[in-house]
Amino acid sequence: AGIMSLLARGVYISAFPLHDVSILIRQVLHEEWANYGVMHKYQPVDLIRKYFGEQIGLYFAWLGVYTQLLIPPSVLGIIVFLYGIFTVDTNVPSQETCDDNLNITMCPLCDGVCDYWRLSTVCSLAKASYLFDNGTTVLFAIFMSLWAACFLEHWKRRQMCLKHTWDLTSLEDEEVPYLRPEYEEALQEKKAKMKAKWKKKVLYLIVMTLSVCVCFQVFVTFSAVFGVAVYRICMLSVWSMNPDPEAKASVRMTVTTTGIILNMLVVLVLEEVYGAIAVWLTELELPKTQEEFEERLIFKSFFLKSMNAFAPIFYVAFFKGRFSGRPGDYVYVFSDYRMEECAPPGCLIELCIQLSMIMLGKQLIQNNVFEVLIPKMYRTIQEQKGKDRGGEEEMDEAEEKRSKQQFHKDFALEPFEGVSPEYMEMIIQYGFVSLFVASFPLAPAFALLNNVIEIRLDAAKFVTEIRRPDAVRCKDIGIWYNILCGISKFSVITNAFVISFTSEFVPRMVYQYIYSGNGTMSGYTEHSLSYFNVTNFPPGTAPNTTVSMCRYKDYRDPPWAPDAYTFSKQYWSVLAAKLLFVIFFQVKVLDLFDQGMDRWTVNAIKLKGDTL
Repeated sequence: AGIMSLLARGVYISAFPLHDVSILIRQVLHEEWANYGVMHKYQPVDLIRKYFGEQIGLYFAWLGVYTQLLIPPSVLGIIVFLYGIFTVDTNVPSQETCDDNLNITMCPLCDGVCDYWRLSTVCSLAKASYLFDNGTTVLFAIFMSLWAACFLEHWKRRQMCLKHTWDLTSLEDEEVPYLRPEYEEALQEKKAKMKAKWKKKVLYLIVMTLSVCVCFQVFVTFSAVFGVAVYRICMLSVWSMNPDPEAKASVRMTVTTTGIILNMLVVLVLEEVYGAIAVWLTELELPKTQEEFEERLIFKSFFLKSMNAFAPIFYVAFFKGRFSGRPGDYVYVFSDYRMEECAPPGCLIELCIQLSMIMLGKQLIQNNVFEVLIPKMYRTIQEQKGKDRGGEEEMDEAEEKRSKQQFHKDFALEPFEGVSPEYMEMIIQYGFVSLFVASFPLAPAFALLNNVIEIRLDAAKFVTEIRRPDAVRCKDIGIWYNILCGISKFSVITNAFVISFTSEFVPRMVYQYIYSGNGTMSGYTEHSLSYFNVTNFPPGTAPNTTVSMCRYKDYRDPPWAPDAYTFSKQYWSVLAAKLLFVIFFQVKVLDLFDQGMDRWTVNAIKLKGDTL
């Protein structure tokens, strides 16, 4: 605590333990851990703990367990994807979408400049959607919910073994929390400058500042999502004016792709901004101990960064196309641009692309830029500063030839920023893997590939690129386990709603078992499209092409029915089936989840008793 107070007051620039070059542990870690040639081997967790301390040892032990348990869902996700590839040619709805003989004319995508279009033009989109939206997706989502329970309980057992091996069971009795230097300094200033009657006002101002800042950041996040949506809406109308037929045919995919890339860039920029704001807000609260400071910082950082990362995906999954209206009665943005709609095959393929782009782009850019390039640039700048300072001073030739001391070499390395950023990156990835796995079964495989590289990348960073951190004793991974439990249970809800309301699984099942005359999917495409009389378009919004009827994706009564364009009986049947599926999925899967947790907990208690 004493050196921390001196650092806080600016007496010293930095303080850190030196990398030990006199013993072989660092060399062994470099050869057996921070080496891409040993990716197939287990990590030397005991050596990591011996050199860096229990806190970092537990992080890499947890990361190893998480990566190892990603293998089963990765294999199963690839099987689900391959099943979609091998059966796509036999999928009746995709065949009907691609059939030009059906001659289905769809309503225009925008007012005035957009023309009627053939349903068969989205043939490739329908086939791509089936690769991820087939019958095995539901089974895979159930498996992933059970996998999450197994992962959490397996880690609890592994953590308990490490606690006994590393003698951490009595750590709570030995710990004596010390006050943060910033807290002591601020407390002294308050006693000297402030009277008692001002304390309540200052506390009130701090609470109000925190509330306003958090609300403002939530507003910024949703504004960014809305801004990208407005960009897609406007670009769809602008690019539809292009006279080139080929450009018009690909306008939907072009708008979707550019919008997703823009979303990814916004997520990356806001993540860095939110990280700095979370630190500032936590320092403003002035927590008493370092443990309180870290817990509050973790909570704020996770809330802001997860909201930033998942908000675009939630929009596509649960909001896009839900409030766009229908032909003749569309919902408009800025009174001129229609709200965007999902393609006839549904929004699932766009959700899949959005998830994969943000997940892969975020990890690749973070790994290559923030974890590799920035430490190397920092080291180069520090070495250059050292040379400049050395050139200004007069030194003897013998002193110039003398090799640098270890503290000079370590000072040129990047400072250790704590293990929380490493956890945060993996926890956000865990959210991508579990929350929306029903829309992207390949997410575990991409996460596994990333983590195999991430472990060795982090190992090289800890051994060679950053200053050696202080050894911190801790008995578990702390609040991160509670966050993992929350994500795992929330993933059951999100996957249930994705399967019910975003994918076509429930509507297809309702049609096959209730409305199909022969119990097959034949005629499903025709059944899922409603009719619209083009004479009912508002003046100036319909194309000049002569068409009497166009089709749109919805369950509504036809224009010749007494209650034209109102929701049909099929709509209410499908909605009831969706809600029943959500309830059934949540009750059954959460029940299996809790049973798995209880069974593993009993085994863990037995293991603890045997160990004692």
